[in-house]
Amino acid sequence: MAKKEKVIDFTKPEKITDEELVKLQSTIRTIDRLTADVGRVEVQKYAALVAMQKVQANVEEIRTEFVNKYGTDNVNIQTGEIAYAPEKEEENVKADS
Repeated sequence: MAKKEKVIDFTKPEKITDEELVKLQSTIRTIDRLTADVGRVEVQKYAALVAMQKVQANVEEIRTEFVNKYGTDNVNIQTGEIAYAPEKEEENVKADS
């Protein structure tokens, strides 16, 4: 039996295969699209955070108005009832005297 000689090709390919190129391009397009999507979401998130800060500032103004007008900001948001803090016993004793 004759031995088969192993032939080694020392030339380097100049390009990847068409299938590999399509796969690579598709993957890169997906990354680019997702990156753009994340950017849009971040901009929306920032806008929502700014809007939330404005609303929270408005709530603080309302609370300050309630404290000035009613002496408390403890209000039931369902019924509008004001929940005053119980008076201290010392104040009750002085009032009774």
